[in-house]
Amino acid sequence: MTREPVLVAYGSKRGGTAEIAEWIGASLRAAHIPTEVRPAREVRSLDGFGAVVLGGALYAGRWHRDARRFARRFGRPLRERPVWVFASGPLDDSTDAGADGNAFGAKSIHKYAARLDARATALFGGRLESTARGFPASAMAKNSAGDFRNRDRIDAWAKDIVAQLG
Repeated sequence: MTREPVLVAYGSKRGGTAEIAEWIGASLRAAHIPTEVRPAREVRSLDGFGAVVLGGALYAGRWHRDARRFARRFGRPLRERPVWVFASGPLDDSTDAGADGNAFGAKSIHKYAARLDARATALFGGRLESTARGFPASAMAKNSAGDFRNRDRIDAWAKDIVAQLG
């Protein structure tokens, strides 16, 4: 039986969320699910994709612009297939403890997840390098630099997607 590929689309400014998308794609491929990982801004059509994982970094409490635009542009076709939504951003380990992160912007992704009838939503810790440039990243890096992404938690979330895809 041929399975339509899964698209993992993402919006990322500094590469941390792009790497999470690649990790999710690798987990799906390890389960023999054909998967393509692409920047959300480069996707022109959902034709040929049976399911979508959409992710984006959180900045100042808002989901990445490319993820928001993708969700709006493909709203109807996304509601016609299985969709999962994730965000990365908190520069601490609060997401590992099960914190919703509403103060950080989880509300933003929950709004889009509801509009897309997403099967699940996840908020993962983010990454900010100490050498980050630009305002406010350089100011934040002085006190909050680090990698707070939990690879085991991300892999577990991806395995749940595999289970739901059957």
